[in-house]
Amino acid sequence: MKAIIFTKYGAPDVLQLTEVAKPTPKDHEVLIRICATTVTAGDSELRSFKIPLFIWLPLRLYMGLRKPRKHILGQELAGEIEAVGKDVKLFRKGDQVFAATGFRFGAYAEYICLPEDGVLALKPANMTCEEAAAVPVGGLEALYFLRKGHIQRGQKVLINGAGGSIGTFAVQLAKSFGAEVTGVDSTEKLDMLRSIGADQVIDYTQEDFTKGGETYDVIFDVVGKTSFSGSIRSLKHNGRYLLANAGPSQMVRGRWTSMRSSKKVIVGAASEKTEDLNFLKELIEAGKIQSVIDRCYPLERIAEAHSYVDSGHKKGNVVITVE
Repeated sequence: MKAIIFTKYGAPDVLQLTEVAKPTPKDHEVLIRICATTVTAGDSELRSFKIPLFIWLPLRLYMGLRKPRKHILGQELAGEIEAVGKDVKLFRKGDQVFAATGFRFGAYAEYICLPEDGVLALKPANMTCEEAAAVPVGGLEALYFLRKGHIQRGQKVLINGAGGSIGTFAVQLAKSFGAEVTGVDSTEKLDMLRSIGADQVIDYTQEDFTKGGETYDVIFDVVGKTSFSGSIRSLKHNGRYLLANAGPSQMVRGRWTSMRSSKKVIVGAASEKTEDLNFLKELIEAGKIQSVIDRCYPLERIAEAHSYVDSGHKKGNVVITVE
């Protein structure tokens, strides 16, 4: 089968199209013919290994110190089940599915085997393969943190970094929970944020939301680049500050803030669960959330797709089609 492999860390051109053995499903696994995957910021960071210092060593030990131990990246996909192991009960051949692979990776290929009890669900009926492939990583991350925010109808929620994969789902999820949503991102993404339901938008190149005097019930910082003290000041009494990419100092200050005030700082890694993927599927089929796709590239142009993601200008998701 065709697959994109990388045998060293570096620029996008380390990604190479090659032929590898087609996998065979084990007893509790399904074999999926992948029709689409994505290039997430995480894929790009692991390829180049431009990783924050505090997690550099443990992640490098997992991925491979001198060179990658896992040669096929890709953390989410959509496709069709081609075969099932003898003990599989939940799926059958021909099912259209979407999935998150987590640290198994492996979605930059024509086929993948996943356990039936993995983060795997039937594809939303009203989505194309490309649209469904873009849901699991960003959607599950956004859902995890926003649930930690305990959002109530009518509350004011600000999402910093609203124009990326996580952010675009966060805007729509917060709206589906009944919140008034402010999206913060760069100039070229503001119209898109309005189109997916943001009530207000802020151009961070022109305005610092922490200095505007407005306060919010929940602030979700997807990118981890806002002023910690400014964000805390911008929270209402009993407000929650959600940090998807917290550094060590933010973790320490967050714990102290949570202990000493009514405001709570939520950090940590999102958990990926099948029931949450099915929850997103229900919202999608109800017309409440959709994927935002910036560009689509064929598998053989994946290095070009990585270069675009590296630029930091993508709106929503960059999808890879696999034929």
